[in-house]
Amino acid sequence: MSKLGDLGARLHRGEVGYDFIGNRKIWYGLSILITITAIVALAVRGLNMGIEFQGGAVFTTPKSEVSVSQAQEYAEEASGHDAIVQQLGNGSLRIQVGGLDTEKSDQVRAELAKDLNVPEDKIAAELVGPSWGEQIATKAWTGLGIFMILVVIYLAIAFEWRMAVAALVALIHDLTITVGIYSLVGFEVTVGTVIGLLTILGYSLYDTVVVFDSLKEQTKDITKQTRFTYSELANRSINGTLVRSINTTVVALLPVAGLLFIGGGVLGAGMLNDISLSLFVGLAAGAYSSIFIATPLVADLKEREPAIRALRKRILAKRASAAAKGESYDGTDELSDAAEAAVVGPRAGRRGRTQEHRG
Repeated sequence: MSKLGDLGARLHRGEVGYDFIGNRKIWYGLSILITITAIVALAVRGLNMGIEFQGGAVFTTPKSEVSVSQAQEYAEEASGHDAIVQQLGNGSLRIQVGGLDTEKSDQVRAELAKDLNVPEDKIAAELVGPSWGEQIATKAWTGLGIFMILVVIYLAIAFEWRMAVAALVALIHDLTITVGIYSLVGFEVTVGTVIGLLTILGYSLYDTVVVFDSLKEQTKDITKQTRFTYSELANRSINGTLVRSINTTVVALLPVAGLLFIGGGVLGAGMLNDISLSLFVGLAAGAYSSIFIATPLVADLKEREPAIRALRKRILAKRASAAAKGESYDGTDELSDAAEAAVVGPRAGRRGRTQEHRG
């Protein structure tokens, strides 16, 4: 067995582990800081919306000796608008200019042919209206809303409402961070970006559900034992699925990284940048949120339940009593009536002992 496989087995058996739940305030604080940064970036810088959403023209030129920066100057001088120029893998240029109509588009095309020293009929021009992008955005928001509602309903039925709430918070967390990264780096938001954003929701939810399924199994009949608190079992669930989450995330990130850094960066494939950045950031954020946000949030919500809170008090009281005697507590030792009643109250003490005898 490999070292990673051995570590995974030991994590699953609870022989080793990291206290994710105990350090949850650190993860909450980090996530809040990142989320605030993303929101501020959106408010200050906004998003670089593609022509699909603002309308304009796309010119694809044949291979030219003109540099990207020089072609951008030519396009902006000819159109009077800001232009985005990308060099494609075959050496041709993709020039996007917003706010152009058909007549102005023909003029810009003629000017570009002259400046780039290429035949005008070799420059492909495509006009895009803003209404098309608005329709795509509307449908995307509608699909996102329906997806969120169905996720909450399914998780509430399959697990419980606290897990549904935690998963929803994690999804919003992932989307906010991904959109904030787009604002910070200035990547263009295109239809490919929208597709990427909708795709990462499934990946994010997958990791979360894997941990929730383990947590549901481990906390079945939790009040019939006095060895582990809910938070401790939640921590065991995270550790037990940690290596699996890391493996699936890394395997998914590798091809996406290839698209982003090789396909988009080296080959200059424009739309690969748009979709691969959202996938790359979303996959990483989804793995993070399932471990550091969703499950700790479920533990916080569950620990507010009276039965779970009483169980925690009983366990802590038994451990304190065992420690005072210099013994180790394995979950089977009993406290005296006076000791348990002093910590959790007479009624809770009697209820706890009844549940233990039944177990």
